[in-house]
Amino acid sequence: MWPAALSRLFRRRIVYIVLVVLLLVTGFRNFFDQDAFACLHCDEYVVQRTRPLLWTQQLLAPEEQVNRTRGTPEGRCRNSVQGHRLLADERGFVCRRQQVLPNGCCNTELPNIDYYSCRTCNATTHCCGLYEYCVSCCLHPDQQPLLEQVLRSPNTPKYIYASVTDHFELCLVKCRTNSHSVAHENKYRDPAAKHCYGLTEAHESQREPVAA
Repeated sequence: MWPAALSRLFRRRIVYIVLVVLLLVTGFRNFFDQDAFACLHCDEYVVQRTRPLLWTQQLLAPEEQVNRTRGTPEGRCRNSVQGHRLLADERGFVCRRQQVLPNGCCNTELPNIDYYSCRTCNATTHCCGLYEYCVSCCLHPDQQPLLEQVLRSPNTPKYIYASVTDHFELCLVKCRTNSHSVAHENKYRDPAAKHCYGLTEAHESQREPVAA
């Protein structure tokens, strides 16, 4: 009699073990499918834009840019927002925060307003010391071929730029510091020029070793 009871108990334990294993497998699958892990290997996937990027900048004289803004129904400007001292607006002007009009545009009637300025930028590395000048320089219409190279480059993390809609948004994102701006993950590669609008590569300390 006891062999039959032992057999039934053994079969029950097998069922319990199988159920526990299934629950664990399901739990681990859900855990690693969460959005928090969705971009760990984003570069391994093809990120496609849903619409073409708009190259909105035109090489106009400063007064023509101002008239162009006044001719829009809203008459407003997007700007870089984050600067404590300086702001760059979407027309390519750089000004002090107190020189920004209520509509978000730099007040071009004031002195010392820069336009498509590459001040603090290195023409060779395409990196700048100040974010606002990086954005302004990046917005120059002549930078479009370089920016198209950036978007096509295999070193560019495509998912970062998949949602930008136009030239201004692209420059806002490109000029922010990222993993390519640092070495050993704890210091800037070049503290004097850490905002880049051109092609960049990961520091050697971030590259995966090549198998011999």
